Amino acid sequence: MQVKVAAPFRTYFEGEAASVSAANDTGPFDVLPRHKNFMTILKPGQLTVRVPQRPDFNLSIERAVMHVKDDKVTVFLDV
Repeated sequence: MQVKVAAPFRTYFEGEAASVSAANDTGPFDVLPRHKNFMTILKPGQLTVRVPQRPDFNLSIERAVMHVKDDKVTVFLDV
């Protein structure tokens, strides 16, 4: 699946990923390929993007929104 993690003036990650992990008000969750479409506000904490054959991309977040649609995950950061 394609993943993009971006703020208004900076892209932190963009590329293919095996999964994305984060937390919202209901707790921690993972987004995997072919995940159902949804949108959520993320809780402060760790965002992890697992990339095949490379180290995980980890980013501490304070405020963010995640949008999942058609095998594309976009995380909009408010930094």
